[in-house]
Amino acid sequence: MELSAPPYEERLTTPRSWWVVAVLAGISMALILLPLGTLPMLGGLVGGTAAVGLLAGSYGSVRIRVVAGSLVIGDARIPLSALGEPQPLDAEEARAWRSHRADPRAHMLLRSYIPTALRVPVTDPEDPTPYVYVSTRDPEALAKALTAARTV
Repeated sequence: MELSAPPYEERLTTPRSWWVVAVLAGISMALILLPLGTLPMLGGLVGGTAAVGLLAGSYGSVRIRVVAGSLVIGDARIPLSALGEPQPLDAEEARAWRSHRADPRAHMLLRSYIPTALRVPVTDPEDPTPYVYVSTRDPEALAKALTAARTV
């Protein structure tokens, strides 16, 4: 029996500029510890850079997958049978749905550095969540994968 690859998989990584911020935080920590000597300064440089780098890396390690009849967004697993028709959002629509049109009951995976998104209504009458909002770099491909996985 051969396992098929998931029809869609994406990892939302942090932008390069955040890694520059991590280095700058390390330099700041080194400057704070400079009066204590060279060794504490180097420890502050390495430790500060590593700490902020770990935070940035963990924030950007979210995966979006369509697999086994479910939409998997990070730790959340939503069955496709509970979802309606996906709606790809361009940058302007995505900004509206994550600001003034947003519903506080919605399940949202927001990444401000990704301009486009996908909005999928939740059709399960038992679930109070009105829709799922997912920041994605390729909303059309995710919408096609959801539609294709639902028809299988």
